[in-house]
Amino acid sequence: MSETYDLICIGAGPTGLASAIEAKRAGMHPLVIDKACLCNSLYRYPTNMVFFTTPELLEIGDLPLTCAAEKPTRVEALKYYRKTAEHYQLDLRLYEGVERVEGSDHRFVVHTRTTRGIVNHYAAKKIVVATGYYDLPNRLDVPGEDLPHVSHYYTEAHPFWHQDVVVIGGKNSAAEAALDLFRAGARVTLVHRRAQLGATIKYWVRPDIENRIKAGQIRALFETRVTRIEAAQVWVQGANGERALPAAQVFALTGYHPDFDFLRQLGIALDPQTNKPAMNPQTFESNVPGIHLAGVVIGGNNVGEIFIENGRFHGKQIVAALGGK
Repeated sequence: MSETYDLICIGAGPTGLASAIEAKRAGMHPLVIDKACLCNSLYRYPTNMVFFTTPELLEIGDLPLTCAAEKPTRVEALKYYRKTAEHYQLDLRLYEGVERVEGSDHRFVVHTRTTRGIVNHYAAKKIVVATGYYDLPNRLDVPGEDLPHVSHYYTEAHPFWHQDVVVIGGKNSAAEAALDLFRAGARVTLVHRRAQLGATIKYWVRPDIENRIKAGQIRALFETRVTRIEAAQVWVQGANGERALPAAQVFALTGYHPDFDFLRQLGIALDPQTNKPAMNPQTFESNVPGIHLAGVVIGGNNVGEIFIENGRFHGKQIVAALGGK
């Protein structure tokens, strides 16, 4: 721990990178730490995903994102953020999880451990927490959820051609996965605890999934909950009692949430109902002096409130507020 960083960004997603870039442009010496790869959340998106937004809304550091079509793909976005990190020569510590933060404003010590078990310590004047939410799925908490054929992340459809697949959930991720699997030849059953699909489903996805359900091409079980998962089947409980569904693969796409335990460990106060953290809306400083928040973590339970499109500007506000501090 030979040097003190002006700013340590915990999280190497677009928001964390943007915060470090703004700090560097302001003459500060930032460090970015992440427990996984660069932009790990984007990396875990479906393999062939195309963003709904246009490229300029994903840009950070005033660098253009070029793409072959009107909307960027996951692959193009990942390449862009790699190149952006290289362009700004960001100091990155990847595959290094933050275990705890000690000290106080201007005298923080961040303790980390790499995936190989190496322990490191970094001194910092200020901290930005931009840890996102995609690492922590909303679990079903049912027996069998951790079996190898159960995933909380959808990848691609090809391996499941002519296979029985159960998709759990009723919002965008579940609807899009069910459609993709159906078109690749999988036998798809959609299980949702509510009486109908989520109100926030994209306007072009809704008629597609509803028509596939109406035609019997995708089987849908509403007001049905999963009770347990076994090696080749999923047990569900609905209006007609309990029954088993054949399942070679299960995608539990029930959403994700920020690491609230980590925020509490830092001393950040969370609203008991919404889990929104206490912070100054102008400076993004939390109730803990010197610890700022950026990106989706500021939305609490409402993870649909902050996206790359608006979270990428949080770093600029934070760095502006730190001027001279």
